[in-house]
Amino acid sequence: MSAEQLVARVCAQARQAARRVAVAPSDRKNAALLLLAKLIEQNKAALQAENAIDVAAGREAGLSAAMIDRLTLSDGVIAGMAQGLREVAALPDPVGEMTAMWRRPNGLQVGRQRIPLGVIGFIYESRPNVTVDAAALCLKSGNAVVLKGGKEALRSNLALGRLIAQALEQSQLPAHAVQVIDTTDRAATLALLKQDELIDVIIPRGGESLIRFVAAESRIPVLKHYKGVCHVFVDRGADIAMAIDICVNSKCHRPGVCNAMETMLVHADIAESFLPRCAEALILRGVELRGCPRTLAIAPQAKPANDDDWPAEFLDLILAVRVVDSLEEAMDHIARYGSQHTEAIVTRDYARARRFIDGVDSSLVLVNASTRFNDGGQLGLGAEIGINTSKLHAFGPMGLTELTTTKFVALGNGQVRQ
Repeated sequence: MSAEQLVARVCAQARQAARRVAVAPSDRKNAALLLLAKLIEQNKAALQAENAIDVAAGREAGLSAAMIDRLTLSDGVIAGMAQGLREVAALPDPVGEMTAMWRRPNGLQVGRQRIPLGVIGFIYESRPNVTVDAAALCLKSGNAVVLKGGKEALRSNLALGRLIAQALEQSQLPAHAVQVIDTTDRAATLALLKQDELIDVIIPRGGESLIRFVAAESRIPVLKHYKGVCHVFVDRGADIAMAIDICVNSKCHRPGVCNAMETMLVHADIAESFLPRCAEALILRGVELRGCPRTLAIAPQAKPANDDDWPAEFLDLILAVRVVDSLEEAMDHIARYGSQHTEAIVTRDYARARRFIDGVDSSLVLVNASTRFNDGGQLGLGAEIGINTSKLHAFGPMGLTELTTTKFVALGNGQVRQ
């Protein structure tokens, strides 16, 4: 069977399964999620054995340390998958919710009812735990999903896919509601992107090159974010100790993820007192600073920044630093170089915080908090399937509600249009 034929079959099965899972009762979906959590815990050794083969192949292929970290199913990652499944099971089911209802002058009641999107095509790299996150969110929101992971995680993804199918079948749900495409052939990805009659939306999750490829090739609507060029602006009069903690956490907690800070903007009025201390704290943790001329004058440990550093997503212990003269200049910099992902301000001034919130166009804007909080779990959504930086159909982390849409429902008692 060719890759194209394989994908066509998988998508047709998913479309058929979507009709059943769309109307599945909440308790049955929750039972499948809880059973899957138990199966993952019970099969930890087998999962890690398959994952070890992927990791060894990844090291041999020269994957970076950050990529290997994303690929590895450690004890903590497996425990996190199981916990995430239980958290999603505990969340309210959005399917069937009436989001509004109003009565027309003729007595007709009109409302909006929340419904699944249908069949989701999910294309992703490296992280096998994302297989479980995507399966959990799509199932709970009544969607079927076709999963196309990267070749570096194929054995891990297939092992998880088998446990997902087992949990679905034992919970009397269609096993084809969640399917992992079991080939590394690039033609399979291209074929998936052409299934516009069977797939309702494509969600890519990975590096910028993958997402741009998907957006260019897909016949299906794509929910995407190209990269996370996230900023922290340290405002005049900010609490310096707080600002250092926030900047260090935003950059160093996990530098290889999309919500890590990539550029630090510092108001000129606080730069002399803040920058030397913050630079010392960052350099102590291995961060390479790349600064504007005004930064270099205050923190000579930094290297000169060039024009390519301001729009860069380093995904590493590298940080661009710029001193600005005003809140407006900081917002202008973010508008020019940012990626509409995550921006934060550290300030004691409520009015300036409100101006920053209103004036910055990103999926999450924070006041006095780390950029690392742009995450579905951290924001109370449960697991997320990704962070969308395009405004259609959702903006920001995509949890259960964001994997649904609404249809109109009208209730009458014999009305006819005059």
